[in-house]
Amino acid sequence: MIKYVALPFICLLMYVTSEAQVIIYRQLPNTIGAQKQISRGQRKLLSKKFEPTVNISIGYGFPNIDKKYLPAYYNTYYGTVSQKGPVTGSLDYQFSRRMSIGVLVTHGTIEAPYFDYFSSLPVFSTKLNNWGFMLNIVRYFPAGRKIIPYLRTAIGLNKWKQEYADPAGNKISMPEAEMPDFARQVALGAKFNLSKKAGLFIEAGYGKYIMQGGLAVKF
Repeated sequence: MIKYVALPFICLLMYVTSEAQVIIYRQLPNTIGAQKQISRGQRKLLSKKFEPTVNISIGYGFPNIDKKYLPAYYNTYYGTVSQKGPVTGSLDYQFSRRMSIGVLVTHGTIEAPYFDYFSSLPVFSTKLNNWGFMLNIVRYFPAGRKIIPYLRTAIGLNKWKQEYADPAGNKISMPEAEMPDFARQVALGAKFNLSKKAGLFIEAGYGKYIMQGGLAVKF
């Protein structure tokens, strides 16, 4: 229950903090001492009229945190885990210099063989295929035109597919394990603009992945 309340609270806190920064900047007296509190790059950036943009990003995260949802079965244990992704894609509308809102979609797979505790022989393998669909809120901290730090908060739903196979690779029927419906990702990152329309990004966080990097474009 705590996680359902905490993430919306974080979103609200980020919004209040960002708006407070804007108010403080606007109320600073026009003196030499006050102007020194803001870098020349920030003043130039904030003085330019903002134009809303549509942002698209494609990335690859590592490791796939869904590994922790591999089910436990009586008298068995799983061996080496193979994973793909998650591959991520986001579409956001940035309506202000400090905020954008949109959707974040992730897709990844986790696969592991299970062994018998008594004979140490492979019994079957489990594959978890996950899609995550999340509301994506990004708070930017304008520091210049080339590098833009940001904080991402995303919450939404998981869609799972569970597959089981015998040691020969043939599909078998197994009781499906209960998986969480709630998906989330919180991350701190930065965009590195290579041009006015495209750049790279890297971030660290927790939820679907710990590290992620990729390409970002805007229109």
